[in-house]
Amino acid sequence: MSGSVGMVCADGIARVAIGHPGKLNAMSRAMWRELRAVFGQIQRDASLRAVVIHGADHFCAGGDISEYASFRFEEQGLRDFHENDVWGGLQAMLDCDVPIVAQIEGNCMGAGVEIASCCDIRIASDTARFGAPIAKLGFPMAPREAALVVRAVGELTAREMLLSAAVLDAAQMQQRGFLNQVVAASALDAAVDAYVRRMRSLAPNAARLNKQTFRALALVNIEHTAPDLVANAYRYASSAEHREGVTAFTDKRTPRFTT
Repeated sequence: MSGSVGMVCADGIARVAIGHPGKLNAMSRAMWRELRAVFGQIQRDASLRAVVIHGADHFCAGGDISEYASFRFEEQGLRDFHENDVWGGLQAMLDCDVPIVAQIEGNCMGAGVEIASCCDIRIASDTARFGAPIAKLGFPMAPREAALVVRAVGELTAREMLLSAAVLDAAQMQQRGFLNQVVAASALDAAVDAYVRRMRSLAPNAARLNKQTFRALALVNIEHTAPDLVANAYRYASSAEHREGVTAFTDKRTPRFTT
């Protein structure tokens, strides 16, 4: 299966499911486009009071690396992937005026951290794991995505994730201010349900106005992140290091990076 991002709505709550069986809910290009469409639909639905985004057993383990060889090694294809597919999905979440709760269990890596960073409230199982170990794959985080993650996890944690491929547990991420609540895996559904029920009881227009204010007050204006940096961000597409990292992963071997 290629994976999907689907939505079910009931009683003013939209539940968005990230699903990619056998791949720990890794995001394919099609799934990024579906994420954008789903959140566009949510934004247009005045009846919704809250959104829960979740996966099954895992939140999202990153990108679907099996697709990467088809577009990552050419600059324009790489730029299109990050600036249109990925950022299109993330921007739709950031533009959503309905409060979003991330229900996080299992792996929350790379793309999963980015998606969670777009949420207003983050509740995790005590078994959840967080990171962005893309240095092992031979490529950096795209500039807009990095700005988003730095704002959400903090610069110290972002540097640790990206420069040392650190993987952090839920307790560490709560201590660092990324998670609102950490609960036992068996209590995760109930904890999220309690949160969204409370949200549903509050004034919906006030919530939407608050979210608009939060966007206006954001300390990092992601949409205008260093235009020159974005313009030159994908020149590494054809580099030997990039190709070696992605190819080693798909070949299930340790990458050999040389200077």
